[in-house]
Amino acid sequence: MDKDWHSGHFCCWQCDESLTGQRYVIRDDHPYCIKCYENVFANTCEECNKIIGIDSKDLSYKDKHWHEACFLCFKCHLSLVDKQFGAKADKIYCGNCYDAQFASRCDGCGEVFRAGTKKMEYKTRQWHENCFCCCVCKTAIGTKSFIPREQEIYCAGCYEEKFATRCIKCNKVITSGGVTYKNEPWHRECFTCTHCNITLAGQRFTSRDEKPYCAECFGELFAKRCTACVKPITGIGGTRFISFEDRHWHHDCFVCASCKASLVGRGFITDGPDILCPDCAKQKLM
Repeated sequence: MDKDWHSGHFCCWQCDESLTGQRYVIRDDHPYCIKCYENVFANTCEECNKIIGIDSKDLSYKDKHWHEACFLCFKCHLSLVDKQFGAKADKIYCGNCYDAQFASRCDGCGEVFRAGTKKMEYKTRQWHENCFCCCVCKTAIGTKSFIPREQEIYCAGCYEEKFATRCIKCNKVITSGGVTYKNEPWHRECFTCTHCNITLAGQRFTSRDEKPYCAECFGELFAKRCTACVKPITGIGGTRFISFEDRHWHHDCFVCASCKASLVGRGFITDGPDILCPDCAKQKLM
């Protein structure tokens, strides 16, 4: 301060009280007694609501001020001087209390995310980088593909192993082009005739004892045989046939043994292994 005063003129700028022999503070080139300076310029402590005098250290954060002794964690009341702290809703907290009360937590381990910690996020959930792992093999997912199911995260391999559809025959995963038979999944190449192993996908087939057979094998192995042509009567594709006692005929084979006229829907007479129309039977008896 490059000014000189007579001793009788060196007074407080606010109250005009003499400052000669008194402690004072210069503000904007004007002298103030301690009392006036504190009343006019000193900040009020957020904690105790008292003036922070010139003999006290003024700690400030975002336009708020505290005595050094009042700069405490709102939760645990430990001093925050020279320590990391956080603020929430006009309150200040030490790092531990802030984390415990407000910091987001990992969905894997339940611990808080410390400052600078890498966070992996998916929808509304979040994990530490090392906690974001497959729930089966525990391998970290990182940037690899994954599949969520309910509340769990799976790597592609474990998800396939646990949930993918498997062929009932070879037990391997069906990735595409499967066939369903009796509510069970098959690879197209695995869905074959039980007898000859020809593929049945897209072909006519039938079953016996829960096993699939192509039409040809089923006829050869299990079907009734036509009394006339001795070929199998499969019934596949709507094939019609006629039965009499313990004998069977294809619809087209059920003809008179003599004149070859169809006997379907007509009366007939048996003559040993043969069947005859009424006219041919009469002629044979004459």
